[in-house]
Amino acid sequence: MATVRTRREPHISLRQHLTGWAFALPFVIIFLVFMAGPILASLALSFTDFGLRDLRNPLGTNFIGLDNYIELAGDPTFRIALFNTAYFVLVGVPLTLGLGLAAALALDRGIRRFRTIFRVGYYLPVVTSIVAVAVVWRFVLNPDYGLLNMTLGAIGIHGPDWLGTPTLAMPSLIVMAAWRNLGFAMVLFLAGLQTIPVQLYEAASIDGAGRWAAFKSVTLPLLRPTLLFAVVITTIGYLQVFEEPFVMTDGGPLDRTLSVSMFMYEEGFEFFHQGYAAAIAWVLFVLVAIVAVVQFRLLRSQT
Repeated sequence: MATVRTRREPHISLRQHLTGWAFALPFVIIFLVFMAGPILASLALSFTDFGLRDLRNPLGTNFIGLDNYIELAGDPTFRIALFNTAYFVLVGVPLTLGLGLAAALALDRGIRRFRTIFRVGYYLPVVTSIVAVAVVWRFVLNPDYGLLNMTLGAIGIHGPDWLGTPTLAMPSLIVMAAWRNLGFAMVLFLAGLQTIPVQLYEAASIDGAGRWAAFKSVTLPLLRPTLLFAVVITTIGYLQVFEEPFVMTDGGPLDRTLSVSMFMYEEGFEFFHQGYAAAIAWVLFVLVAIVAVVQFRLLRSQT
């Protein structure tokens, strides 16, 4: 009777283990000191009333339990900031992804000449400093000497105060954010489109499918993994919106562009309510995690 020999796993010596940990140790130390440590400290901070008076003696701060979170639940300014952030996400994410997908489709099958120039042009705002982009857009939208209102004035239209009007301030920020971020979505969708076999479109054409039918039946189903990634990443970024309102509107007018991240900044670094700001940060973290999980479940189930 023949014996079956099992393949033995290679023995890893203690020296090899130590060598591996030695290479990983610098990153582990940096992560613990600059990431894990501050994250855990902020969690502990959210259960205290830590403020400016406690900077000299941080250990002397008072533990107040869930009081910060209870106060946050009834804070009308936080509810306004939460509504503004939700508005920014619900309008901005579809607009950004829609423009990015349209640009990707144009570059993949429509535009033939100067394709590289268009790719660089669309993606250039993504790698440009958001503060610089926001400053430029603030001048573009200036009611008196902004480029947009000067263009409208040339054709006899009196342009409004885009960033000073409560009903127009947030849509203006959304348009700017979509313009800046569509290049990132375009690159993702373009990579996904280039993985779709041409034979599928040829088969759909033989079956009599037009462009819209081929897009709905071939392109969208095969783009679902790319769409999932783009939706999750863009949503997470938009939920943490800060630079746009901070630079362009300072949260105004009438708190119409105040985001959760900006409210957290004001509480922590303008009013020095660090414990309260830490609670806001953790609430935002939980909201981001919940939204990401829901999006994964909704979109992954169909991939």
